[in-house]
Amino acid sequence: MFSITVRDHVMVAHSFRGEVFGPAQRLHGATFVVDARFKRTDLDPDNIVVDIGLATRRLRAVLDGLNYRNLDEEPVFAGVNTSTEFLARHIADRLAEDVRAGELGEHARGLTGIEVTLHESHVAWASYELAL
Repeated sequence: MFSITVRDHVMVAHSFRGEVFGPAQRLHGATFVVDARFKRTDLDPDNIVVDIGLATRRLRAVLDGLNYRNLDEEPVFAGVNTSTEFLARHIADRLAEDVRAGELGEHARGLTGIEVTLHESHVAWASYELAL
């Protein structure tokens, strides 16, 4: 299995519902380092997994939809605890849509998976992986 990973970051505000979240039930900010890993079993005709420049730009475009936003106020997240795990899946799903739409180039349709990891800190992170 071949893979490449591109990295960016996003800053959000949000709160959680439920006692399990303790003080995080109050509105708070979070800065996540975001890794998007693109996978395939064989290299494309150019001997790459995916165009790194396109992957970087598409990740930034997905994150721009979240950056500097209070997620509690975004209609798409109404009634949802926007946990790190949930956000990893949300970002992976958006990137998968971009792959299917050809936004990462025609050869990107040969990708077999995407894994998105959100690093909350140097000691805690969460990932979501999906097959394409």
